[in-house]
Amino acid sequence: MPQATELKRGQVILVDGAPCRLLEVQQQAPSARGAHLMVKVRYRNLLTGQVLDRTFRGGDRVDEADFERRKGQYLYAAGEAGVFMDLETYEQYEVGGEVFEAVRGYLTDGLEVTLGFFQGRVVGVEPPQVVELAVVDTPPAIKGATATAQTKAAVLETGLTVQVPPYIEPGTRIRVDTRDGHFVGRA
Repeated sequence: MPQATELKRGQVILVDGAPCRLLEVQQQAPSARGAHLMVKVRYRNLLTGQVLDRTFRGGDRVDEADFERRKGQYLYAAGEAGVFMDLETYEQYEVGGEVFEAVRGYLTDGLEVTLGFFQGRVVGVEPPQVVELAVVDTPPAIKGATATAQTKAAVLETGLTVQVPPYIEPGTRIRVDTRDGHFVGRA
């Protein structure tokens, strides 16, 4: 059972009995003498998808979730859910709701992902940090535009829309960062 001061971004802890991934961790020194160090965390409840904030005192103990990560593969979309296969056991899992919607735009058939399990249930899907996707539609570049930070919207093969430089044309394969959805470069 780690102390609140030992918490790190990306760690999965139990908050009110639910597994939660830490998105931000900030430590604040007290302004008054004798006050305790405060640890502010922002976390995502992996069961509901809610993003919440909580403050712990420095000496508080927190429970680590019995959270297991395994390699998986995205197979296909089945309506509002995605079907994933565990690469160790070859079992298939249907994942829907907030978990699937958060990563849907980055998934192509056969893509290897990391599946997060809590009590035998898939509660998280993590795609690779950078994925390659094809541009399906984008407006033509504006002739004579010389702005250095000029971008245009591009629709990708998965339906995701990202901002790309003006030289990107339909059919081009690009690399996209899955953490924030920004253009990284040509593939």
